[in-house]
Amino acid sequence: MAYFNFTRRAFAAAAVAAVSLGSPALADGHQVVESIHFLIPGGAGGGWDGTARGTGEALTKAGLVGSASYENMSGGGGGKAIGYLIENAASNHGTLMVNSTPIVIRSLTGVFPQSFRDLTLVAGTIGDYAALVVPADSEIQDVNGLIEAFNADPANVAVGGGSVPGGMDHLVAAMVFQAAGADPVAMKYVPYDGGGATMAGLLSGEVQAVSTGFSEAVELAKAGEVRIIGVTSSDRVDAYPDAPTMVEQGNDTTFVNWRGFFAAPGLPAEQLAAYQEAIAKMYETPEWEEVRARNGWVNIHNPGDDFRSFLEDQEQVIGDLMRKLGFL
Repeated sequence: MAYFNFTRRAFAAAAVAAVSLGSPALADGHQVVESIHFLIPGGAGGGWDGTARGTGEALTKAGLVGSASYENMSGGGGGKAIGYLIENAASNHGTLMVNSTPIVIRSLTGVFPQSFRDLTLVAGTIGDYAALVVPADSEIQDVNGLIEAFNADPANVAVGGGSVPGGMDHLVAAMVFQAAGADPVAMKYVPYDGGGATMAGLLSGEVQAVSTGFSEAVELAKAGEVRIIGVTSSDRVDAYPDAPTMVEQGNDTTFVNWRGFFAAPGLPAEQLAAYQEAIAKMYETPEWEEVRARNGWVNIHNPGDDFRSFLEDQEQVIGDLMRKLGFL
């Protein structure tokens, strides 16, 4: 059984990167933060990118934040952005960075030397299910068809993803293969920089399937460009109910990727409190519900110490799983 479900725990998600408190909250108490600059550790079109822009959209439209800006800083499996935030901490107290499960995975595998402990933990905000996707005109109709194609010709069935080898997209695909009785180590995995590049690789035929975030695949599926052959939720997701679950196809894999916000080390307590207040109030707004429903995200909110406890627990769970799959 490949069961990796964090939905019963606190999750974190998002992609914030730079929030500046240039002025106090408005007199009516509505605007909490003047501006937010979102630092995104990957390329355009990925889950981090979508979370940052969706969160910024909700916060600004709801009036909780005056303005939002965005910066994509790819490199090192997310390590470039993390290193930048740490090395320039004094001048980045106004910055919030999005991250997710990969910050735990890549620290465990040594892709970068830092961990979540080197940052200020702001809050976990959402969960996003994972999905396996093929081109709309692919002969592969479902997850079992993908496994059959792999078993018949392993060298010519590649799975792409927007994370480094041994990263989250790779790990999810390996879980699905293992649950189907296929060799996850023999699976050919092709890494791309972000969701946009991953989908381009899929549609150009470089890979036969893609492991990605469910929210990244929904709009392309609605547009008829790709087919979602399996989602890692226990039940079908309202944002795109045509996508079958892994479970209903006999593949016992469930998974949800948290996303959350991190700030530079040494962030003043009053700034941290303001960011956490803005995020907490966001959940009460129709602007956020519109963004959440559109992306099929799961609402998860665990600020501060709760976030830290969750991450420490996840570090143990993921480490055990990766050792079982041979990634550590």
